Amino acid sequence: MTDEATDDGSSGQSPTDRNERERRRASMRETARREAEAGAARADPDERARRAAAIERTRNAAETTWTDLLPSSEAAGTVGRDDADGAGGPGVTRRQVLGALGVAGLGAAGTATVADTATAASGDLVAFQYFHETWPTITDNLSKVADKGYDAVWIQAPQQSDLTWEDQDGRNDPPLGYQPVDFTTFDSEFGTEADLQTLVDTAHSEGLEVYFDCVMNHMATGYDYDFPRFSYDDFHHDVGSIDDYDDDHQVEHGELLGLPDLAQYESSTSDYVRGELMNYMEKMASFDADGYRYDAVKHVEEKYWRDYANPKADELGMKRVGEVFSGSVDYVQTYADTGMDAFDYPLYFVLDSVFEYGDMSRLAGAGLVAQDPWHARPFVQNHDEGAPSQYHLAHAFVLTIEGFPMVYNLYPNAILDDSDVNNMVWVRKNLCGGETYFRHTSYDLAIYERYNNLLVGLNNDGSSTKTQNVYTSWANTTLHDYSGSMGDVTTDANGYVDVTVPAEDWVFYAPY
Repeated sequence: MTDEATDDGSSGQSPTDRNERERRRASMRETARREAEAGAARADPDERARRAAAIERTRNAAETTWTDLLPSSEAAGTVGRDDADGAGGPGVTRRQVLGALGVAGLGAAGTATVADTATAASGDLVAFQYFHETWPTITDNLSKVADKGYDAVWIQAPQQSDLTWEDQDGRNDPPLGYQPVDFTTFDSEFGTEADLQTLVDTAHSEGLEVYFDCVMNHMATGYDYDFPRFSYDDFHHDVGSIDDYDDDHQVEHGELLGLPDLAQYESSTSDYVRGELMNYMEKMASFDADGYRYDAVKHVEEKYWRDYANPKADELGMKRVGEVFSGSVDYVQTYADTGMDAFDYPLYFVLDSVFEYGDMSRLAGAGLVAQDPWHARPFVQNHDEGAPSQYHLAHAFVLTIEGFPMVYNLYPNAILDDSDVNNMVWVRKNLCGGETYFRHTSYDLAIYERYNNLLVGLNNDGSSTKTQNVYTSWANTTLHDYSGSMGDVTTDANGYVDVTVPAEDWVFYAPY
C-alpha cells in the first residue's frame, strides 16, 4: 500500500469520500513525478557526486577509505555516462565502492573488496509479485513461476485483516491485507496458517524465495482504536488525516487515508507497540520466509527502521525491501541507508513518462538504480501504480538494467504466458551482468551495455526503424540478437558496431 493506494481501509465509501481520495492520489502522484523530473534534470556527473555525499556515513563504515580506492580520474560514476566517443572501460567508481558496502551489508563495517562488486551488481535476479490469489492457488502455480526463471515471490500481508473478497470492486480495488486487525494470527482471507506454510515450503522446493508484505504503520478503520492487541493509547492522535505530504510530522504521525496510525514513538505505550511489531516480524520469520516487503515506510519514523526493524530482520536472517513512495533519489536513499533495499519509485516515475513515447534520453542516470543498484528494486507497475502504454518496452528496460527488478501480475498467467516477458527474463538470467554504460541516447533511441555481457537497444518511435553506430567492449566479435528481432552483427577492430532497432521494439545483443 502507498499514499496512492486504492483503499482508505473501509468499504462502502460515499462518492464524496471516493472523490476526495482520488484528488489526494492525483496530487501526491504529481508531487512525486515532479521530484523525479527534477532529479533527472540534474543527472550529470557533478550531480551524481553530490548524491553520493548522501551516503557518506555508509562509506565511512568501510575499513577502506574512499581516497584509497578512487583515482581522481574516476570522479564520475559509470551509469548514465554516454560513451559513444569510445570511452567506457571499467574503473573504480563511486558505485563500486558503494557496491562493496552493499555486498558486506549496508551500515556495517565490511570485508568485501571492490573486486567483489562485479558479482554483486550482476543484475541477474528477478522477483514475481504474486498478488490477488489464495495461498493454495499460488502454491499450485509456483512450479510455473520457477520454470520461467524467477528467483522470488512477494505475497500479500498474511495477518488477519478487515476486508474480504466480497469488499472488492474488481481484482485490486481495494487490495487485501493492508487493513490489519490482529498481528498474532495469520488465518486470513488468503488461507490458513497451514496453507501459508505449505506455500513457503513449496516455494523453497522450487528454488524460490518468499517475501511477506509487512504492515507496521497502521491498523484497520472502523474499530475505534480497539483491537485484540492495541487500544487508544497505542496510536498517534495529534494530526488526524494527512493533509500536507511535505510536512514530515504529518506524514509520520497522521492517519494515512484514514487508517489509525500506530505510535512507534511519542506515546506512553510506544515500547509496547514496538515490542508487538517485533513479535509480528518474528511470527513471519517462523514460517521460514526469506524476507519482508515493508509497507508505507516513509510514514514511520526513519529511526524505527534503523534502530529496530532492520536490526531485527538481521537477527532473524530476513532480507527486506521498503516501499518509499517518492520521486526523489536522495529521499529514497536515506531509507536504503537504514539497512534495506527500496523499490525504485524515482525510476518508475521517469519510465512511466518515457515509455509513453517520451524522451528516452531521460533513462540515462535515472533512479536509485543509477546510484545504488545494490539496493534498488526497479519495477514497471505494481498493485498501486499502473504500467505505461509501451508495456513491453518498459519491461525490456527494467529487466536488463542493474538492481533486483520485480514483475507484477494483475493476472498471473497473462504474465507467465507472455512470450516477450519470458524471453526478457531468460535474457536477464543468462546474459545480464556488469555495470551499465549508456552508449547512445536520443529522444527516441537508447543503447546501453551491461559491460562485456549484453548490448541493449530500445526504440520507442512508433513508426521508424533507428540505426546508430556505437562503441562496445567487444572487438572483432559477432553478436547475436537474443530478442529475435534482428540478425547477427559484428563489431570492428575498435569495438564499434551499427545497431538497428525496429520501430517500437528492442534488441538484445551478446556474443554466442
